[in-house]
Amino acid sequence: MEYPLLTNSLVNLIVGLALLAAWRRHRDQAFLKALGGSCLALVATPPGYLWWQATQGLAAVPAGALLVAAAVGHLLLLAMGAAGLAGRPLTRRQLQWLAALLLAIYLALLPTNIQVAHGVTTVLNLAVGGAAARWLWPQRGAERLSGVLLVAIALNRLWFVFLGESGVALQASVGTVLRAALGLALLYAALRRSGDTSLRLHDQYLRMTENLHFGVIVIQDDRVPYANRAAHRIYNLPAGRHFPLPWLSRNVGPADRERALARHRAIVSGEMEQAQWEGPRSRHDGRPMYLRFAAWRIEWDGQPAEQVVVMDDTEHHDATAALLYQATHDGLTGLPNRSALLQRLGDLCSHGSPFGLLLLDVDRFKLFNQAHGPSMGDEVLCALAQVLKQSIEAPAEAMRLGADEFALLLPVPQGDAEAASLALAGHLRDRLQQPLQLPSHEFYIDVSIGLALHPHSGREPEALLRSAHAAMTEAKRTPGWSLQRAEERFERGSGASLEAEQALRTGLLNEEFLLVYQPKVDARDGSLVGFEALVRWQRPGAGLVSPAEFIPAAERTGLIGSLGALIMDQACAQIAAWQVAGAGLVPVAVNVSPLQLLDPGFPGLVARTMARHGVEARWLTIEITETAAAMHLDQARQRLGEMCALGLQVALDDFGAGVSSLNILRSLPLQTVKIDRLLIDPMPAADAVAVVRAICKLAQALNLRVVAEGVETEAQAEAARDAGCDELQGYFFSRPLAVADASHWLARQPALVGAPT
Repeated sequence: MEYPLLTNSLVNLIVGLALLAAWRRHRDQAFLKALGGSCLALVATPPGYLWWQATQGLAAVPAGALLVAAAVGHLLLLAMGAAGLAGRPLTRRQLQWLAALLLAIYLALLPTNIQVAHGVTTVLNLAVGGAAARWLWPQRGAERLSGVLLVAIALNRLWFVFLGESGVALQASVGTVLRAALGLALLYAALRRSGDTSLRLHDQYLRMTENLHFGVIVIQDDRVPYANRAAHRIYNLPAGRHFPLPWLSRNVGPADRERALARHRAIVSGEMEQAQWEGPRSRHDGRPMYLRFAAWRIEWDGQPAEQVVVMDDTEHHDATAALLYQATHDGLTGLPNRSALLQRLGDLCSHGSPFGLLLLDVDRFKLFNQAHGPSMGDEVLCALAQVLKQSIEAPAEAMRLGADEFALLLPVPQGDAEAASLALAGHLRDRLQQPLQLPSHEFYIDVSIGLALHPHSGREPEALLRSAHAAMTEAKRTPGWSLQRAEERFERGSGASLEAEQALRTGLLNEEFLLVYQPKVDARDGSLVGFEALVRWQRPGAGLVSPAEFIPAAERTGLIGSLGALIMDQACAQIAAWQVAGAGLVPVAVNVSPLQLLDPGFPGLVARTMARHGVEARWLTIEITETAAAMHLDQARQRLGEMCALGLQVALDDFGAGVSSLNILRSLPLQTVKIDRLLIDPMPAADAVAVVRAICKLAQALNLRVVAEGVETEAQAEAARDAGCDELQGYFFSRPLAVADASHWLARQPALVGAPT
C-alpha cells in the first residue's frame, strides 16, 4: 500500500511543479498557479494518512491536522483553478467564505470514522469537479477533458469509501493516472491559450502599426521580417516589396554603418535598453530626407529582435534649416551675416590658430543711392559680393555685416597671417581697379580696409571686431583705396570718443553745464562794455571741461541743439538776475553753432527764451563764426535777419581765421566783427598792425564795430587801440569769470585797463 501512495504523492508533486513552471512562463494563465498549488497540497495526503494510521490518541492529532490542511488547501485551490480555467474567477469574499466552510466541515469530521470523513471529502470533491465540468463543457477539448478528469478523480475516491483500507492502493494507483492525465490536459490548454493570446496580440499589433503615421521596422539578424506601410511610404518603397536593412541606405557611409551594426547588436543582446538617433537619408528614388529613429529590444517569433520607429522629420528639418540660413545669411547678397561672423570668430578663437580679419567699407556709397536710387545701390553691393567671393579661396570666407560693410575672414593654420591678409588685400585692390559690371552700368569703387590679426589684435571675437572697425575708421581718413592695420591707439580713441558722447547725454540730463563770462572793454578807457558767455562742463571726476573737448561731440551726436538751448536759457536767466539785483547791465554775447544756425526754429527759440526771463533784446548778442557763415551763407542771412528783426545784435566771430570774404561782411546783417586771435597775437609787429588797421577801416566803412580777441599784453592792447579797434577782449584784461566775479565787474564801473583780476 505504501508504494502506490508514495507514487501518487510523487506524481502530484511533478504535476504541481510542472503547472507552476508553466505559470511562471505564462503569467496571464493564472489558473495554472491555483491548480498547481492544489496538486502540491495533495502531496501531503499519503504521508499524512500513513502517519495517522501509525498513531493513536493525542499522538494522531498532528497527522489529522495535516490531513485537514491538505484537504482544505486542495479543495480551495482546486475551486480557484477550476473557476479561473472556466473564466469565472472567484472573488476574495467568496474564497474567504469557502475556506471557512471547508475548515469547519473538516474540523467537525476529525472525531468521526475515517471512511465517513473520506465520504464527505469525496462529495465535496465531486461537487467542485461537477461544477468545473459544467463550466468547462462548452469550451474546447482540453478544457472539457479537464472537467471530466476532475469528476473522475472525485469518483475515484469512492474506492476507499466502499472498500475501506483494501481500496487505498487501487484509489492511489488510479488517481495517479488520472492526475497525470489532468496535468497534461491543463498544460495543453495553457499552451494553446497562450498561443491564442500571442496570435491575438500579434494581430492587434499589426492592425495598430499598419495605421500609424510613423514607420515601424523589425530587424532580426540580417533581415527585416516586418515593416509597416508607413515605413514603405517614408522610404518610397512599393507595398509588399522586400524592405532592405536601414543601414544599407545609399547615403549612409561606412563609419555610420559600423555604428548602426554595433548599436543593433547592443540592443538585441540587452546591453543597451533604448537608443535614439537622427540623420539624413535617401528615399528609394534618391530624394533626400531627414529621419529620426528610436529603437528597443523585442521578441519576434520567440527570438530577440530590434524594433525601430522611424519618423520623417524632413519638413521640420528643412524649415529649421531655412530659418537658420535666414538668421545667419544676408538676404541681399547671400553672404553670411554678422551673426555668422561672430560664430566663426568664436570657433577660430577657441582653436587658437592665427587668422586675419579684414573689415571693408565702401567709400562714398551714399552717392550711389542718391544719384541712382537704392535699387542701383543694391546692385553695387551684390556685384561687390561676387567680387569678394571670386577673390578668395577656401578656407577664406566673405561676409556682409550690413549696409556697405563687408568682412573677409582668413584662417592661416600654418604661416604668416599678416602676410597672407596683406596679399589678399592687395589682390582685392587689383581686382577693384577694374569696374564693377552691373546689368546697365559699370562703376569704379574704392574701399577702406581695417586689418585685425588673432591673437595680436585680440583674443575674443568682439575685441577683434572692435579692433578691425577702429582700423577701418582710421583708413577712411585717407582718400581712395586704403588699408590700415589695427593699433591700440585707434581703438582707444574710438572708445574715448564714445565714452564722451555717452557722458555728454548724461550731463545734459543732469544739467552739468555752466557759463563763465569774459569781459569786453572799451579800447579807449577800459570800461566794461559787454560779456561773452562761455560754456564749461562740470563733468564728475574730471572738473571743468573746455568746450573744445565736447562741442564737436555735441555736433556729431545732434545734441548741440539741446546744449545751445541750455546755454541760451542760462545766459538769459543770468541777465535777468543781474537786472533784478539792480546792477548795471551790459550786453552778453552767446556763441551759436552752425547747426543751430541751420535750424529754422532757432529764432523762435531765442524769442521764447527772452520772453520767459523778461530780457530785452538789446542785452543779448548772437555770435557766429566766419566759417559757419561762409559755408551756409544763404541760411545764415535768413536766420540772422530774423534775429535782427527781434532787436538782437549779431557779431561775426573769428574773422580772419578762415577764408575771409568781404562779401560776408557786406551780405550779412552784422553789427560787430571780432578779429581772430591769430591776427592779434603777432602785434605790435608792423605787418600785423597793418592787417588789423585795414580790417578796422573796412569795418568803419560798413558801419561795424571791431573787437580784438586774444589780447594778452599791454603792447597788444595799445597796438589794437591805435589800429582802430573799438573793443578789446583777452587774458590781459580778465580770464572768463564765475558769476560772482562777473557781478563785481559790473559793480565797479569804470574798470581800469589792465586791472588785475
